[in-house]
Amino acid sequence: MTTLLALDTSTEACSVALLHEQRVLVRHEVIPRLHAQRLLPMIGEILAEAGIGMSALDAIAFGRGPGAFTGVRIAIGVVQGLAFALERPVLPISDLAVLAQRAHREHAATQVAAAIDARMDEVYWGCYRLEAGEMRLLGAEAVLPPERVGLPRDAAGNWFGAGTGWGYVARLPVAPQALDASLLPHAEDLLALAGFAWARGEGVEADAAQPVYLRDNVATPKAPL
Repeated sequence: MTTLLALDTSTEACSVALLHEQRVLVRHEVIPRLHAQRLLPMIGEILAEAGIGMSALDAIAFGRGPGAFTGVRIAIGVVQGLAFALERPVLPISDLAVLAQRAHREHAATQVAAAIDARMDEVYWGCYRLEAGEMRLLGAEAVLPPERVGLPRDAAGNWFGAGTGWGYVARLPVAPQALDASLLPHAEDLLALAGFAWARGEGVEADAAQPVYLRDNVATPKAPL
């Protein structure tokens, strides 16, 4: 049986999930700025609860972004360290997809417009549709001003808005049937997506564990003198 570990620190939440012997164990804490202190202890706790060591892992999944730059780097640093030491593959998973998967799990949504507050007056944006239990991307993910987001060209039916980017709801030109602007990526849903990716053989070497920020310039430009 496959044993997968999933980690996410891309937002205010620090989240760890483990699949072992078809049982899912989860740790999820909303702890802004404390991810670096809590991530490794949470991994230790969840492995201890399962009664296994690191060597039992088949692969390690992580939220590759988009999200907070420092947070995404924390997860990648830990994942690369573990994966290199264990000689295990990694599974990079989009945090917007994780949001959409959570909206499906908690709200039974089948079409999700996922949005994460990107600061700098922008949102990370992606639209997903449920296919065989997995939220799959329609079109491309992007970072853009709230006024410029949109649904896919073939959009029909009801859409659910998920994520902190929906805090800009008054500026978003999309009217979902329902929304939850408090949703953050959760490792339980990352683990579910990692299971699909693992079954498709999408594991990669540890040095391929790279962030996806969607934004080339992560610093606010200085005003001209």
